[in-house]
Amino acid sequence: MTINDQNTQILYNPQCSKCRQALQLLNDEGIEPEIIEYLKDTPDFTEIEKILGMLNIEPRDLMRKGEAIYSELDLDRSELSRNDLIQAMIDNPRLIERPIVIKDGKAMIGRPPQNILDIIK
Repeated sequence: MTINDQNTQILYNPQCSKCRQALQLLNDEGIEPEIIEYLKDTPDFTEIEKILGMLNIEPRDLMRKGEAIYSELDLDRSELSRNDLIQAMIDNPRLIERPIVIKDGKAMIGRPPQNILDIIK
């Protein structure tokens, strides 16, 4: 996976209805994004750091806390470092919130999908 903030990209899971809705919104706006199926092509440490920077959030804010693996790995422990949390997302990409749209050096989590309109208009 390569984060390229010159093109529109979407971190996408085809099984996710919010991802499909976000992709449809992009298509409705005439945008054909690069689709990154992040469960198959997982971002590396540098790419997750870049996404966090574009979103201006901390690693735990990018995590799907309702996923079973979040509890199984006890990821809510305060002593876990930023690096620990990023590594958990690399090792378990299901933890990464979705969809994420990247465009022109900005990123937006599509929860709800309409949020992405803020960076594509």
